Amino acid sequence: LLTISPDLLAQLQATDAPLERALDPAKSSDIPAQQLDEAAFRFALNEDAMATEKLAEGIRQFAVDAVKLDKLIEAI
Repeated sequence: LLTISPDLLAQLQATDAPLERALDPAKSSDIPAQQLDEAAFRFALNEDAMATEKLAEGIRQFAVDAVKLDKLIEAI
C-alpha cells in the first residue's frame, strides 16, 4: 500500500525542480530512546487529544485509500 497519493507521486516524478536538503545528519540531536510498554504508550497517546484524533483520521483515510487502490488494481 502507498503512504503517498498517486497524484502527488506523479507530480514529484514529473518535476525537475531542485531539492534542497532540509535536515543535516551532522547537526542531529542525540535524543535518548524512550522505552514504553503498551499501557504507557496508550496512556501518553490518550493524553494528547490532537495526536489521538490525527492518528484516527489518518487510519480512516488510509483505509479509504486502500479500497480505492484495490478497485484500481481490479480494473486493470
